[in-house]
Amino acid sequence: MQHEAILRKKDTLFLIIDIQERLLPAVADSDKVQHTAGILAQAAGFLNIPLIISEQYPKGLGPTVPEITGNIPEKTQIIEKSTFSCLQTEALNKAIKASMASQIVICGIESHICVTQTALDLSATGSQVHVLADGISSRNPLNTEYTLTRLARAGIIISNLESALFELLVEARGDEFKAISKLIK
Repeated sequence: MQHEAILRKKDTLFLIIDIQERLLPAVADSDKVQHTAGILAQAAGFLNIPLIISEQYPKGLGPTVPEITGNIPEKTQIIEKSTFSCLQTEALNKAIKASMASQIVICGIESHICVTQTALDLSATGSQVHVLADGISSRNPLNTEYTLTRLARAGIIISNLESALFELLVEARGDEFKAISKLIK
């Protein structure tokens, strides 16, 4: 089990997994997940943290919802995949490695499939993985509950959006703090 450390901007990558137009309406708490991911995407720009978005078979499941893509930083990578784990897709694996991030913050769907497999694969590489409990879901809410228990037992840090953002801010002052405070209100 890894030692839990506070998030640091210089070491962090945000990863949004498969929050797509045809998949999102089928999951429980879809509004909450979309809201959390949208704020995370905007925060990436304010905090200058790399953001990668995966899309599972977008031809069939549609693109990432516009509530997220409408607010992403210019350098965001949106990468198509057909594997469940992001690390099993070569382009995503390379992009995550190229970020040089040792701390990965994840939100997305479905929690018990793509989120779980990605989090476990990332943890196996030595990355410190933070899964946002308010930013994941599945069609069946029980799957998310079981996922959170399983991931915590595997050493994945279970957090939430506000905790993650305020860890990254460090202090309650400056332009970044003002911008993030407006996002979470």
